[in-house]
Amino acid sequence: MHVVVVGGHTRDIGKTSVMAGLIRTVKPPGIAADLGWTAVKVTQHGQDICSHNGEPCGCEPQEHPFALTEERDAAGRGDTCRFLAAGARRSLWLRVRQGQLALAFPILHRALTGEDWVMIESNSILEFLRPVLYLMVIDGSRRDFKPSAQLFFAQADALVTIGSGLGETAWPEVIFRGTHGKPEFPVSARDYSSPELSEFVRQRLRGTNPAS
Repeated sequence: MHVVVVGGHTRDIGKTSVMAGLIRTVKPPGIAADLGWTAVKVTQHGQDICSHNGEPCGCEPQEHPFALTEERDAAGRGDTCRFLAAGARRSLWLRVRQGQLALAFPILHRALTGEDWVMIESNSILEFLRPVLYLMVIDGSRRDFKPSAQLFFAQADALVTIGSGLGETAWPEVIFRGTHGKPEFPVSARDYSSPELSEFVRQRLRGTNPAS
């Protein structure tokens, strides 16, 4: 299984749009026309948020720490629907309570058995697998920098910069070890894609070895 991971330093900065753009423009190497990416969105929820539907529920986390569902509606408005509309052959959504991803990962891994090319929207998934490519979406106008993003930031193979880009001065508390010299691909907040980014991903995927 070959895995590409798309992460970001905070919520709602266009990770889903970047991933949908890559699904649309980058065909996995050696894949027949009727096959392609399996897309996965990982959403972690905090206290008092139900992992089954993402709504406040007041239930104890032990009752249902995670839920894995497969999207079927390419015409819907949800993020997983957008992956199908972009051309993904399958689209999965893993909703999991904070701190429970280790419990949920074996179920996700089992659901992906037999899949050759997988693209996952997440940072924390890097605790459990080694991708062939990890992209970090960055917007210097957004001050929040998630702990999971800080933990894995140095592992990013390239940065997808939106608006004002990296802007290290926006996050004086973040240590940017290993980030200088990384490829940066600016995209607009209108389409979240660029020919240069797509070509970079294509080149990196050629000749890759299966992820562990």
